[in-house]
Amino acid sequence: MAKKSMVERQKKRERLVAQYAAKRASLKEIANDEAKPMEERFKARLKLAQLPRNSSPTRLNNRCQLTGRPHAYYRKLKISRIMLRDLGNQGLLPGMVKSSW
Repeated sequence: MAKKSMVERQKKRERLVAQYAAKRASLKEIANDEAKPMEERFKARLKLAQLPRNSSPTRLNNRCQLTGRPHAYYRKLKISRIMLRDLGNQGLLPGMVKSSW
């Protein structure tokens, strides 16, 4: 189980990313538009830098939905390898069978 503080920090980042997504996208569009004058593009970059750092989507980490574990994360299932094994052994994941040889 991950530390509660780390899981809560991740949730806070997710909220900030959702909150500033539209503003960030519009500023990036202005900053990357070659047709706009250089001053306007520079001002857009400055405004982009003024936004909170945690509102950037690259600051998000993939974490297990059940335990909060950040490593060995399966994107398709959104759980860690340990929970995948536990749930598979309990028969809670459809299509997964315990292997034995």
